[in-house]
Amino acid sequence: MLKTNKSFTKRLKLTKNGKVKRRASGHGHFNAKESNSDKMAKKKTLDFKLTAKVRSTFLPKK
Repeated sequence: MLKTNKSFTKRLKLTKNGKVKRRASGHGHFNAKESNSDKMAKKKTLDFKLTAKVRSTFLPKK
């Protein structure tokens, strides 16, 4: 049995219905010149598609 990849797991969130969510990219730096609508759009979490094989490798068994 493989260990869960903890660094990858910390970047994802599993919802109650089993969907995988991730944070939008582009938060790191150089955000001062962005419009407010761009900043607000990055606050949303995004769906993340994983196959069953990848999900079993990277996410804990819950």
